[in-house]
Amino acid sequence: MKDHRFIGTGVAIVTPFKNNEIDFPALARVIEHVISGGVQYIVVLGSTGETATLNETEARQVLDFCLEKINNRVPVVAGNFGGNDTKELVSKIKNYNFSGVSAILSSSPAYVKPSQEGIFRHYQAVSDVSPVPVILYNVPGRTRSNMEWTTTVRLAEYSKNIIGIKEASGDLIQTTRIIKNKPADFIVTSGDDEVALPMVCIGGDGVISVMANALPTPFSAMISAALQNNYERARTLNFATYDLHHWLYIEGNPVGIKSALEILGFCSNEVRLPLSPLSSENYSKLSEVLKKVQNNLANL
Repeated sequence: MKDHRFIGTGVAIVTPFKNNEIDFPALARVIEHVISGGVQYIVVLGSTGETATLNETEARQVLDFCLEKINNRVPVVAGNFGGNDTKELVSKIKNYNFSGVSAILSSSPAYVKPSQEGIFRHYQAVSDVSPVPVILYNVPGRTRSNMEWTTTVRLAEYSKNIIGIKEASGDLIQTTRIIKNKPADFIVTSGDDEVALPMVCIGGDGVISVMANALPTPFSAMISAALQNNYERARTLNFATYDLHHWLYIEGNPVGIKSALEILGFCSNEVRLPLSPLSSENYSKLSEVLKKVQNNLANL
């Protein structure tokens, strides 16, 4: 049986800042917004949460705050379990307090560009020590190495503790091969909002979304409709929100989504260096497109 806690829409939640410090009241607002919007689970401390610029103390504070505010209403996935040094990552997992955490999201090693055998052995070591389920994360745009479908299937067959993958290659051929050949209980979820609907249509299980920070209700409804084979409804919702994708990523993630959240009144668009806030020109365009999307949704 698939772990149904992670089927549907997860949201890779932002980490709001104010004067370069974590803005916990704003984080609470975003949490309530996405839960009331119908997401199935929340991923804390992912790349959308700017975890790379949080120190260990800050990261722990963010996770503990989220666990307290979420209060078991939806599952929490901890996303800060990637790394280039397998030995160091294994040590971190062995010494980590996972109380309240439903699963970890573990990105493939970056920068070192390991072989497929190296990627397999890395995740093998992670799954062997993790006391909670592991969701693989293939994101070649950040790691500069792709986890091939054969490696994903091999890992899925290796351990029942590896319960799924966030597949963010954007390659629907690769994704189709994973879905066709994987064990029945292995979850395949999209790591790219723009291809989330097509992935579900070929047998995927949902999405870990960026856009759902801002628009959790329509995005969750789109995925839910697709999972129920209501493709006409899913397409309608996809087209209603589709033009926003470009502007959310035009200067990188989470630069765009934080600006969208600022426009909607949830948090500031402040990011930490080396990221910089969305340019005024693109901010204006994002605001314009967001209003059009809201009008589209209101007219459905």
